Amino acid sequence: MLKSVGEGNRGPDAAGAMAPEDMPKTLVEAAYQRLRRDIIEGRLQPGERLRVEHLKDHYEVGAGTLREALGLLVADTLVVAQGQRGFSVAPISLADLEDLSATRVLLECEAVRQSISHGDEAWEAELIGAFHRLTRAEERLKSDPEGAFAEWEQRNRAFHYVLLSGSPSRWLGHFLAILYQQSERYRRLSVVTHMPRDVHAEHTAIFEAALRRDADAAAALLRTHITLTLEALRLEPPPGLVNRPA
Repeated sequence: MLKSVGEGNRGPDAAGAMAPEDMPKTLVEAAYQRLRRDIIEGRLQPGERLRVEHLKDHYEVGAGTLREALGLLVADTLVVAQGQRGFSVAPISLADLEDLSATRVLLECEAVRQSISHGDEAWEAELIGAFHRLTRAEERLKSDPEGAFAEWEQRNRAFHYVLLSGSPSRWLGHFLAILYQQSERYRRLSVVTHMPRDVHAEHTAIFEAALRRDADAAAALLRTHITLTLEALRLEPPPGLVNRPA
């Protein structure tokens, strides 16, 4: 089954980010998860300076713990280390999203083909369960877009993880986890656009193609699913999304 390289070495590493988050086991992991969530959800803005002396009180950890957590986020490319100037949130751009989307299409379409080819009945059962939980979250998201987004994102991540988990390639899993993590920032931004889109219908079509073992259809649907986020942000780029390389 598709697993990330280095899985289990530390709780919230970049490679494991596609799987549902584990409960933090250390203060560093707890600070990492809180910082990561605040970056992805936009409470810490792209390009914002991350001053340890200010943040340590907000996150209620020591300066050393916070620096370790920021170091993990540098490895995830969500934070930039600026030498003696400290840390800042990594910038975002349409050019970066275009590159990210194209790379995800290449790797995820291959992964879904492998997953359909190698996935067994246990994989099918996990996929059915993940889709059911995602469907419930999507229903709640319609009535409460802000309040239900965190739950939806977690279940969306779990669905995509299970969908691709039939692939036997550990390296493919490693790189997909990193790419998926980077996409979370852009996916959050795409919520504010007004591009007509039925995400539940997209997920349903992908799910049904996977259960039919129709790899060609599943790959084509997944390609469209990935690129629609890019198209939505091209149509209505929100503040902070610059049209130049990050």
